Amino acid sequence: MSTTIRRAVIPAAGLGSRLLPLTKATPKEMLPVGDKPVIEHTVRELVASGITDITVVVSGGKGLIQDHFRPNPTLVTQLRADGRTAYADAVEEVGELSRLGHITYLDQHGPYGNGTPVLNAARNFGDEPMLVLWPDDVFVAGTPRAQQLIRAYEATSCPVLALMPMNPADSRRYGVPVVKEDLNDGLLRITGLVEKPEPQDAPSAYAAIGGYVVTPGIVDELRRQTERWYEHRTGEVYLTDAINAYAGSRAVYGQVIEGQWYDTGNPLAYLTAQFAAALADPEYGPHLRRLAQGIGDPTPSA
Repeated sequence: MSTTIRRAVIPAAGLGSRLLPLTKATPKEMLPVGDKPVIEHTVRELVASGITDITVVVSGGKGLIQDHFRPNPTLVTQLRADGRTAYADAVEEVGELSRLGHITYLDQHGPYGNGTPVLNAARNFGDEPMLVLWPDDVFVAGTPRAQQLIRAYEATSCPVLALMPMNPADSRRYGVPVVKEDLNDGLLRITGLVEKPEPQDAPSAYAAIGGYVVTPGIVDELRRQTERWYEHRTGEVYLTDAINAYAGSRAVYGQVIEGQWYDTGNPLAYLTAQFAAALADPEYGPHLRRLAQGIGDPTPSA
């Protein structure tokens, strides 16, 4: 098995039902956070972390994702002819991401569940490990989350989950890892995940927040889950179930990620991510802070 990671999967076949009707015609992955669609944040993170092969697993109605990353030399030429150099450079750079990340697209086939796109993509990866990042997460970090996960894998040669400290009262929202050993520098040996436990039953003060190094052993577990699904046609195929099954007898690690995580999968989380990105913008942030202060001031102006 490879000692480093060059491949990544972005599952982008979901309906975005929690954001309807906003996502009725626009894929949730294409909703903007700052001046970029959310999936572009994920692709940039992967490219910045040295990933050279990105597979985006899609379903029907996701053509806008491919259109966004597809180079458009005609538009670039037109913008340059009009003297709009900055816009031309920006459009050209997005198209360049497709080349740097060698982005390919794969239609999802199989049962429902977030394990299915991982298994679909893994068929082309042989015995190589891969990163799996969701396209509705945005991380702001000095060292990209993907790079932090890669380093943890290089230190352990085992599956790795991205973790963040959590408020115990929020445990019902997350998968919570069972921690066996703290190895320092945020690296934890874990023996499984408990899905959405009550606060008093949470096995640790960490949450799994959507970022994985998946090894061939996890893929084998996904394959077994899928075979059982075709036998009984019930339930869904989940990546966390495969990780739990694997962790029953083999080593799995969690890496506590340094940085700020923004989930965009529901309306409040999406608005929070959008607002945070706007405030961080050096041009727009100061104006928006003044606007927010004015809106929040109950004293009428003279």
